[in-house]
Amino acid sequence: MESKKWQWLCLVVAHCIGLLAFTFAIESPQYKILHSWPDIEVRIYSESSWISAPVRGAGTSFENSTESGFHRLYQYIHGANLDSIKFMMTSPVLNNIDQTENGIDYYVKFYVPEKYEAAPPLPSSSLNLQVEKWRTQCIAVRKFSGFAKDENVRSEIEAFLTSLRKLLAGKSTGLKDKSSFTIAQYNASFHLSGRLNEVWMNVSELEIDGC
Repeated sequence: MESKKWQWLCLVVAHCIGLLAFTFAIESPQYKILHSWPDIEVRIYSESSWISAPVRGAGTSFENSTESGFHRLYQYIHGANLDSIKFMMTSPVLNNIDQTENGIDYYVKFYVPEKYEAAPPLPSSSLNLQVEKWRTQCIAVRKFSGFAKDENVRSEIEAFLTSLRKLLAGKSTGLKDKSSFTIAQYNASFHLSGRLNEVWMNVSELEIDGC
């Protein structure tokens, strides 16, 4: 009986946390939609700053890298920076998947709130984080639902590429050598339904109107 009461209390607490997350708007990078098709969008993102957690090493997976990078970034936004500044969680959490000659490198990233964009607080050296400055860029996006996991990330990237190649027929030669993709995750782990994820790829160098 006590166990059931405890489980119910946990569900109530999780629900309240979810409500709080929606009560206080989560800050995200600014963009405009340039083109929209049934399963692909091309957006132009404004200049922005990000904090990046590199995760490398043989045997590292998408899920493991996300967890490891997130933990370090979470410490950063809770004061593990040279200014001891704390700020709210932003969205989405990115995990850039970069195929190299030596394997796959992952870079988990948090968007820096606009208030600190010009001069993001420098991270504590022990966290091994990097500040990234993004120029205005065009990003192609394909949405998918559920949880982003090791077993479905690759198939979602392939589906993204298939759709993009069809849309850019005759202009997609630049896609042949693409080996870097990003998975954007918008929901907390306790959010079990209605989840939103996206595959991102920078297409600024392709022949797309407006880019």
